[in-house]
Amino acid sequence: MQPDASNLPYLTADLPGAGGLIKQHIGDFCVEEIPLYPVCGEGTHVYFTVRKRGIPTPAAVARIAKYMQVRPSEIGVAGLKDAQAVTIQQMSLEHADPRKLAAFRDRQIDILSTARHTNKLRPGHLEANRFTIKVRNTASDALARAEAILEVLARRGVPNYFGPQRFGLRNDTAMLGRALVTGDLGEFVAILFGRPADSDPKDCRAARAAFDQGDIKAALTAWPRHYAHPRRALSAYKNAKASRKNERAVYTVDKRMKRLYVSALQSAIFNDVLARRIGTFDSVAPGDLAARTGSKSVFTVEAAPEQLEAEQARAAAFEISPTGPIPGYRSSLAEGEPGKMEVDALAAWGVETEDFRHVDRMKVKGARRALRFKIADLEISTEVDDTSSHLLLKFTAPSGCYATVLLDELTKNRNEQN
Repeated sequence: MQPDASNLPYLTADLPGAGGLIKQHIGDFCVEEIPLYPVCGEGTHVYFTVRKRGIPTPAAVARIAKYMQVRPSEIGVAGLKDAQAVTIQQMSLEHADPRKLAAFRDRQIDILSTARHTNKLRPGHLEANRFTIKVRNTASDALARAEAILEVLARRGVPNYFGPQRFGLRNDTAMLGRALVTGDLGEFVAILFGRPADSDPKDCRAARAAFDQGDIKAALTAWPRHYAHPRRALSAYKNAKASRKNERAVYTVDKRMKRLYVSALQSAIFNDVLARRIGTFDSVAPGDLAARTGSKSVFTVEAAPEQLEAEQARAAAFEISPTGPIPGYRSSLAEGEPGKMEVDALAAWGVETEDFRHVDRMKVKGARRALRFKIADLEISTEVDDTSSHLLLKFTAPSGCYATVLLDELTKNRNEQN
């Protein structure tokens, strides 16, 4: 079993999609961060607003760090933004010269403003994101179709799926995470180095095929040199004693990559739970662990008729939402019928919450995540620019939610969006 974005059920499956494609041009997808807090105007940290075009956040950070003669890790960011987009986001750097920052010049990056603050910007220091998106090559009646779909999403909420980018180009990161969580090092190595797919680049495909054939030397020779992480792990595998090859390879994999793999598994299990209850994801049931909108704290929905009726009314008003598990050894599961769905999803992936207590050298605590998110400031219209006519969509979504999920519902072209 593997996570597959194309298999996740639509909330609006009964409504025809508007069709169309996103990201046909860099300017078709624009995102602006809405900060979690205002900059106070004093302190040792300089916050600077960056507009970037067609470049991922880490690459932008690296260029600015080189210019400022600091390590990239010294620059704080609240979130990572898409490469194939125009994005506006805050960054921070302590003891920086604001005038030098403002003088930075790059063909893909502009520094729009600077201000002082008292702390470093950290991941998650983000309230929401404002999106402006052009959808091209849509159906002739796309606006009417889009309006019908958006009415449902605005009223019931957008399914809070993790997007397909969470699962990697090979759609295998969750499977790597499962192998780590279950301690199946042989399976981890087999996925990481072998099992070529038609979608793999030719050089990677040749390296994976050689590994599956047992020719480790040929696999290492074929593996592209710009894939530094797998090459280093494969080299450790090649040079280790036969009894310790898997162990040495896994040990050599960067810890950040391992966290990414485990996170992908957690995301896949959450998606599974949400898919199982997509028809009722906007209502609560006895045993649900619900959260107030905008809050991470949860409470149990009781079965008493009076309380259940009151909580249902609050869910209808979008004051609360049911949550699903981001599984870990300290994460709670729901009870009743919602809890059964969560247990079934964990079983489908062959894991239990206790398996997350010792994952390699990590302890994965887990959390809960709302099954839906609320969109704000929604606008939809048709527009014509120098390229073509298109749908113009504007909305604000909470931090951590995927705009592509809304676009999937709107276009019903999930496999063509990325």
